Amino acid sequence: MIIKSTNPYNGKLIKEYKSHSTKEVKTKIHASDLAFQDWRKTSMKHRAELIRKVATVLLKNKKKYAMLMCEEMGKPIKAGIAEIEKCAGVCNYYADNAASFLKNKSIKTEAQKSFVTYQPLGVILAVMPWNFPFWQVLRFAAPTLMAGNTALLKHASNVPGCALALEEVFAAADFSEGIFTTLLIPSREVKKVIAHKAVKAVSLTGSGPAGSAVASTAAKYIKKAVLELGGNDPYLILADADLKKAAKLCTQSRLINTGQSCIGAKRLIVVEKIYDAFMKLFKKEMQKAKMGDPRKKETQLGPMARLDLRDELHQQVLDSVKRGAKIILGGKIPKRKGAFYPATILENVMPGCPAYSDELFGPVASVIKVKDTKEAIRVANDSEFGLGAGIFSKDEKAALHIATHQLEAGACFINDFVRSDSRMPFGGIKTSGYGRELAMDGIMEFVNVKTVLLH
Repeated sequence: MIIKSTNPYNGKLIKEYKSHSTKEVKTKIHASDLAFQDWRKTSMKHRAELIRKVATVLLKNKKKYAMLMCEEMGKPIKAGIAEIEKCAGVCNYYADNAASFLKNKSIKTEAQKSFVTYQPLGVILAVMPWNFPFWQVLRFAAPTLMAGNTALLKHASNVPGCALALEEVFAAADFSEGIFTTLLIPSREVKKVIAHKAVKAVSLTGSGPAGSAVASTAAKYIKKAVLELGGNDPYLILADADLKKAAKLCTQSRLINTGQSCIGAKRLIVVEKIYDAFMKLFKKEMQKAKMGDPRKKETQLGPMARLDLRDELHQQVLDSVKRGAKIILGGKIPKRKGAFYPATILENVMPGCPAYSDELFGPVASVIKVKDTKEAIRVANDSEFGLGAGIFSKDEKAALHIATHQLEAGACFINDFVRSDSRMPFGGIKTSGYGRELAMDGIMEFVNVKTVLLH
């Protein structure tokens, strides 16, 4: 099978790649399993040294890798450089902290000695998306490898260049063959990889259907799975919010990665008392977004990753309008080459609209007017998703209570937009997935929490 890499900015073919055969995949899995037998014996100090080298390689080549993302999935160059810098940060974070996270924990019992030890599982498969093609992989790989596992990567089919570049990064950082391996395979082959006896667990970041398929296969073979799926993140703009700040940050969040972010501000739930004032400011901020060549530093909105994804988003907008939503900004496919879509605002978004219930993976904001805070919370939770949520309010005590006890989400940010941070666990609830990445929680997902007693 041939895997094609196509530039969404101009539609030009970048390169064609030949997918790995069934025999090649089996050979690579076997090599990863063999590498695990040695890698698991290495010291934490040695692993940390190599993970720090990964950070060095990334930073040394950040412009090159940013341009690769720009060409393969349309990421604006400035955002691509920031992504690589964040990847280096997660590598250094786990190099600094993994040893303390995985230190044996003594527990007092009647035995002479009793403790919990955290041991690696083996070969772990990562099924990763195209929207943050380096970050999603490194936030999985850094803790997974530091724990003593080896990793297989099945990347999204439209970023094969990024997938192979990641493998080269680990090789350049002096990792032995088999510790980090890229598999160029179609999605239909993933089940076979999960089923392989050497593969002990799987981590997926992607869509709900992809997560369901991977989870069911992992369950069939009784293997651990961590799923980070979609989101329809609600942002509550309450009556006492700083409206200028809220408008600016909601815009920034909604347009990150040309709106192709699972934790973007998708549903803006605005209390009616300040609705008109907020909408005036929000529309003004959204209008500022500069759409254009992703290779230029001033570009905020590059093309979407693929034409079919752009067309799917536009259809969701049109279907929402049919169900009563109103376009007050954007909403039209530009008359230009490339998978572009403008910054768009939908008002009067009601239940029944795709913009209310579905994830709109692009630069489209859904705005919902509510009577008060109580209704805002109800609407926020009226979703099958539960990834992130935001609250804008000057009443810190009330906002903290809402974030802590009332919003159904894996992360709640107050007076800021949701983002991942190496120091904090990241993940969702409901159909946004299960398990956690990053922080101490992330490294604990793929270890054997083993009890040891000496009597």
